[in-house]
Amino acid sequence: MTSQARPLRIALLTYKGNPFCGGQGVYVRHLSRELAALGHRVEVIGAQPYPVLDAVGEGVTLTELPSLDLYRQPDPFRTPAREEFRDWIDALEVGTMWTGGFPEPLTFSLRARRHLAARRGDFDVVHDNQTLGYGLLGLGLPLVTTIHHPITVDRRLDLAAAQDWRRRASVRRWYGFTRMQKRVARRLPSVLTVSGSSKAEIVEDLGVRPERIHTVPIGADARLFAPDPAVPEVPGRIVTTSSADVPLKGLVFLVEALAKLRAQRPEAHLVVVGTRPEKGPVARAIEDFGLGGAVDFVKGISDEELVDLLRSAEVACVPSLYEGFSLPAAEAMATGTALVATTGGAIPEVAGPDGETCLAVPPGDAGALALALDRVLAEPGLRRRLADAGRARVLARFTWARAAAATADLYHEAIEAQDPRHRGRTAPRGEPGRTRPGAALPKELPAPSPELRPAGAARTAGRGTVAHVGSTPGRASGESRTGNHAPERTGTATGTLTETPEAERGPRGPRQTANPPGTGNS
Repeated sequence: MTSQARPLRIALLTYKGNPFCGGQGVYVRHLSRELAALGHRVEVIGAQPYPVLDAVGEGVTLTELPSLDLYRQPDPFRTPAREEFRDWIDALEVGTMWTGGFPEPLTFSLRARRHLAARRGDFDVVHDNQTLGYGLLGLGLPLVTTIHHPITVDRRLDLAAAQDWRRRASVRRWYGFTRMQKRVARRLPSVLTVSGSSKAEIVEDLGVRPERIHTVPIGADARLFAPDPAVPEVPGRIVTTSSADVPLKGLVFLVEALAKLRAQRPEAHLVVVGTRPEKGPVARAIEDFGLGGAVDFVKGISDEELVDLLRSAEVACVPSLYEGFSLPAAEAMATGTALVATTGGAIPEVAGPDGETCLAVPPGDAGALALALDRVLAEPGLRRRLADAGRARVLARFTWARAAAATADLYHEAIEAQDPRHRGRTAPRGEPGRTRPGAALPKELPAPSPELRPAGAARTAGRGTVAHVGSTPGRASGESRTGNHAPERTGTATGTLTETPEAERGPRGPRQTANPPGTGNS
């Protein structure tokens, strides 16, 4: 069986869809494009920040399923006006925020359940991008769920970094949704993850049976992220990406390593793709080590500008304590920039063997980081060897086209596992899919109302289509968003190696950071 055998109608769910803010949005953007390139029809159903899609032909559409957008800029943790409330799910969303929790995985799952219940015949399979909410249990449709890595890892690291009991209590409240995610994960029939390390963490932390977990690595756009000898290297330049100022990213250790390095190499300096923190461990370290002039933060840059920044660096660094995959590592390697990376989580699966495709150091060890960075900066021959081998590794292993084909095969398996009568066929357009009755929600919550607010008329947006469900707080109902619109961004947007002409990709926008803790992966 191949992924091209039978075109599928796919509902791809994402409660956080920003493609430039953490791994989840990047995943939706590029996976949907490559699934459509295989001939499947993909409807991305998402909440704010809405996904930005690289539509391929007419295969990708966007349906907006709005939340109250409580964490939007410039007024995060806002209290909505009374007229913004639409139903009991909105009240639950606000109430959870008021008590210090993060409501969006639960409330998005409830809205998605209501939406899918009214459209059960429109889809062959549902693909959940790490929502893991109660509302997605017992949908009556084949379900595949991606878990980039368990958010319990973020919780553990944040608790370890908390400096007093008040902060620890706040962290526990915020990550309260992870209890739900554990319960849901154990009941899922098919889980997709991006690395062997993440698979082991899912088994250990979430209690998912290993035979239910399938590993499908994701990719980098090696045509965009590619070497260019015309871009000169800047002596002493180190580049890193930090999509959020959280302990997991390990940036504070890289700042300390830079301070050690500059004692021998005063030209060494760091460029961070991300937002400069105004307070916290990283801000304190920069001030304490007197590195204000040696550490720059850049945001609002396009993919093309990020590529040129990586090309200009003598070394790229991934200092994370843990990663479920590490898109920054793959993109730096694809660009032909020598890499220094920790061995945290799945990073070695991406970066490869120490001394061959990167220099690897233990996570949380500033001294080891400094020594590795010094060695790469001192040896041009080593830089060139690591750069060439790193790009070859990405070309051989990590592309979005490979990821889409393997994911589509899992869709077919999920369909056949739910109902063997579907083997060898899928429901054509307009024919109701064969489904089992939806199971009741767990006792923790009342079942959501089956009523669905009328969807706004679908509009053509470039080559994509946007449909709006309900009314978005603070925005006119049915307002069009083009599939190629790109807001400010951060993190690492990536693409793939396919035969689709680059001119059909659409423009790429700037990068910024705006993730609530625990919502960015890979």
